[in-house]
Amino acid sequence: MKEKYALIKAECLNAATADPFELLIHLMKQPALSIHGPEHHVLDGSCLLAALHNAGMGFDLEAALNEMALRGSKMPGATCGQWGVCGSAASLGAALSILHGTGPLSRDQFYKDNLTFTSRALARMAEVGGPRCCKRNAFLSMETAVVFVKERYGVDLPASTPVCTFFLANQQCLGTDCPCFPGAAK
Repeated sequence: MKEKYALIKAECLNAATADPFELLIHLMKQPALSIHGPEHHVLDGSCLLAALHNAGMGFDLEAALNEMALRGSKMPGATCGQWGVCGSAASLGAALSILHGTGPLSRDQFYKDNLTFTSRALARMAEVGGPRCCKRNAFLSMETAVVFVKERYGVDLPASTPVCTFFLANQQCLGTDCPCFPGAAK
């Protein structure tokens, strides 16, 4: 798994785009990364961090990516079905927490913001339902994050509309019931 995290970090450090979907999809296409799996618990938040950094937010991206790998690697796979918490939403919530230095004893707006964001992302995923799809949930979480960071922090990230190209590799794909499926009603 360390090799996957090293790939994610290297690609995020070298990325020039502020479009989190562009970076997310680029990384999802890497043969070393699985269609589903706990690497999304690092991948998704790392892409948001890189996009925010490339959009002009000032922070140490390498340190943030290292912390993202540390936090994301602690969450096992299948948490969506077994814990009721998708690793993508948790990953993006962790990214916001890393940016703000939020911890369990924080008593500020950022603590509230992190929980508000993850609850919105999880609610969006719940609307669509299962079975699990790490690609779909990454897209839904990131869509929620793009809106959230603009609303809360005034950071306007460009966001291409995600259309899934991974459905053939997903035996449990929802097809047109998925909002990311090609030709599905948004």
